[in-house]
Amino acid sequence: MSKKLNGTVIVTYRCNARCNMCNRFKAPSRPEDEISIETIKKLPEMYFTNITGGEPFIREDIKDIVRELRKKSDRIVISTNGFFTDKIIDLCKEFPDIGIRISIEGLEQTNNEIRGLPDGFNRGYTTLKKLREMGMKDVGFGMTVQDRNAPDLCELYKLSDELDMEFATASLHNSFYFVEAKNIIKDRPMVAQNFENLVNMLLKSNSPKKWFRAYFNHGLINYIYGQKRLLPCDMSFDTFFIDPYGDVMPCNGTKDKEVMGNLNDQTWDELWNSEQAERVRKVVRCCDRDCWMIGSVSPAMHKYIWVPAWWVIRHKIKALFMKKPYSMYELKVVRDYRDGKVSKEELDKCSTCDFNAVANNGLKDCGGCGCDK
Repeated sequence: MSKKLNGTVIVTYRCNARCNMCNRFKAPSRPEDEISIETIKKLPEMYFTNITGGEPFIREDIKDIVRELRKKSDRIVISTNGFFTDKIIDLCKEFPDIGIRISIEGLEQTNNEIRGLPDGFNRGYTTLKKLREMGMKDVGFGMTVQDRNAPDLCELYKLSDELDMEFATASLHNSFYFVEAKNIIKDRPMVAQNFENLVNMLLKSNSPKKWFRAYFNHGLINYIYGQKRLLPCDMSFDTFFIDPYGDVMPCNGTKDKEVMGNLNDQTWDELWNSEQAERVRKVVRCCDRDCWMIGSVSPAMHKYIWVPAWWVIRHKIKALFMKKPYSMYELKVVRDYRDGKVSKEELDKCSTCDFNAVANNGLKDCGGCGCDK
């Protein structure tokens, strides 16, 4: 019996939001091209499935998709902007055991500016509260942190804590998936300081899950400073993404789209064990993107559990004696930047941001800039 995998199903590239860090809405999929129920039936057994987009609730057949994936997956979480409240509530009445993560990028004004959705904060927040009132347990929101919204980070966490909801974080990334090449954190110390404050709040909680989430946020500071990943990346080995066109990929973090095969035309076993899939795995093994996104980090934290566990133990011991058990200056690069040993220009070169790149339908082209990227 083959082991279960960790899968992400991108059901559409259509989106009603206009986020400043994601241009996916400029390159939407056409409804007639999007992954069908028949193709979804060909997916393997999964221990976890994330349904995402675009905005997944734009799909009229989202219920049928969830119905089919529940046969294959131990756990399902849908990532959404929460705008289509009635559709989300209707789906959760039928599937109360799934998870819902609503993207909220800060407090009301900040969120609405970043996501380009009029009344987006209130719509998302209302959806969250209604799901809680229904008795939904696996509910929460996620935030992609950038210069514009970093000051709202801890306030948003406090809000999630008051509501007893999950709180997921990310940083700006650049990839084919986001149709974006120029996302970058400009004021690293300020953003890192807000992450440091969050890490200390998480460590002071009584929840072991939050302690490990503190480690994840420690890794985000490391990523913002352009450093090597704290854990190995095993995408394409035990984890996969499938896009609206049926293309199976290792992840959503690569600069250009890497395709292992197409499930519309192949069986899962043919695709997963193909020469093309092996070629992509070699690319992943040599990948220098050093992404720190939950899709790749969560499986790695489970696989290499002793690394985050030892970090948590050390900092929980510190928490017994110190008001602030964690400092971002534990990371050498943060100390070096503070002390002038590393310049902003040097850190910018470590970023996944490609200053000369042109984003074209998700595939970046250097436009004859002469670099070797």
